[in-house]
Amino acid sequence: MGDGRTELFRSMWTRTTTNDSIHNPELYSKVKGKKVEFSNDIKYMPNQKLHRNVSFIKSGVRILGFGLCWWSLDIGVTVLILAEVIGVGEELV
Repeated sequence: MGDGRTELFRSMWTRTTTNDSIHNPELYSKVKGKKVEFSNDIKYMPNQKLHRNVSFIKSGVRILGFGLCWWSLDIGVTVLILAEVIGVGEELV
């Protein structure tokens, strides 16, 4: 006898890997057989290249900050805080 976890995990596996359980049959019947199109509105997309570059800079500043913690904890923590400020800017790009 199990404690119910095996049955829970089995039902979760079945629901996520098969099409046997449809949570909203009305919506499924409307969408089934129809091509779902996504709008390709470029003007609202973020600049992925700039986001990637800022992310690399942030990672480099973090590595530098952790390295500086070996010599001076004050300078290292200051650089890590700067990396977090860069991270906020990264999300705004």
